Amino acid sequence: MSERIVPTTPSGGVRSPIDSHVHFWDPRRLTYPWLGAVPRLNRPFTPRDLAVAAPEPVDVVFVEAGRAEQQALDELEWVHSKAKHRPWIRGVVAHAPLEDPSKAAATIRRYVHDPLVVGVRRNVQDEPAGFTTSADFRAGVRLLGEAGLPFDACVRRHQMSELAELAEACPQTLVVLDHLGKPSPEDPGTPWRQAMRRLARQDNVVCKLSGLTTEAAPDTSPDVIVSLLREALEIFGPDRCLYGSDWPVMTQATQYATWLELVRTALAAFPGEAADAVLHANAVRTYRLDRITVPSPHGPREEPA
Repeated sequence: MSERIVPTTPSGGVRSPIDSHVHFWDPRRLTYPWLGAVPRLNRPFTPRDLAVAAPEPVDVVFVEAGRAEQQALDELEWVHSKAKHRPWIRGVVAHAPLEDPSKAAATIRRYVHDPLVVGVRRNVQDEPAGFTTSADFRAGVRLLGEAGLPFDACVRRHQMSELAELAEACPQTLVVLDHLGKPSPEDPGTPWRQAMRRLARQDNVVCKLSGLTTEAAPDTSPDVIVSLLREALEIFGPDRCLYGSDWPVMTQATQYATWLELVRTALAAFPGEAADAVLHANAVRTYRLDRITVPSPHGPREEPA
C-alpha cells in the first residue's frame, strides 16, 4: 500500500481504524538500548514502513519506543518531523520520568503546551515490585490527571494488582492498560482475570486490545487469541477498549492485517456499534484527538512507498 494521507470518514457505520499503539524508531538517529537483544527489530521502522504494512489506511497514536532516557525530547522532535506532513499521525504518548519530582512537573508542563502530545508513558514492565507504590511516582501520575493527560501503563501480568492500586490511588488520572497486561493467551490464569476485573471496576481505567500475539507460543491457534480478546471486551465492555497493533513489535509474531482481522473477529460477537467504538471512537475520547487539528491544505494525497 502506498503511503496515504486520508481523512478518517464514516463508511458503512464504522469509521476507519485509529491504531492507538504504534512505535517508530531509527537506531541510526537515536539509541534504543533494548533493541540490541532483538536483532529482528534492530533497524529503522518509520511511518512509511507502516503505510506499506497496513492493509488499509489507519490513523495512529505513536507511543514512546524505549529510546535512551535522555533522548525523550529528541524522540518527540523526530516524530513531530514525521507528523508534519502526515495528519494520520494523530498524537504522541511521550515518555516522562514520573518518579523524579525534579523533572516530572517540568516535563508535563512542556507536554501540555505541545498539541501533538496526547498522553504519557513511563514504561514500568521491568521495574521491581513496589515501583508504582512510591509517593514520588504516584505524585507524578496525579500530575498527569491535573494536566488532562492519560497514563499509558505497560505492565506484565504479575504487576497488574499493583497497577490496580495505582489507579485507585490516582482516581483523577485516566490509566490506559497496554496489551491487556501481557497475559499468556494459552493460559492467562486466575490472578490475571481477578486483576482485570479489579481494574475494570475503576472508572478511570481503559484497556488496549494489543500485543497478545507476541506473548503467545508460535503455534497458538487464532481462536485462542480471539477468545481472550472477547474476554477482555466482556470484562471492560466495548466502550472502554481501544484497538492497538503494537506495530512493529508485533511483526515478530504476526502481520498487521492478521491482527486487525483477529480484533474484528472478536468484535463480531458484540452489537454493531461496538466495532466503531473500539476501532475508532474510544481512541478519540481517551486521547482527546478531536481537540487536535492538523492543517492539510491540499486534501488527501499519495506518497510513494
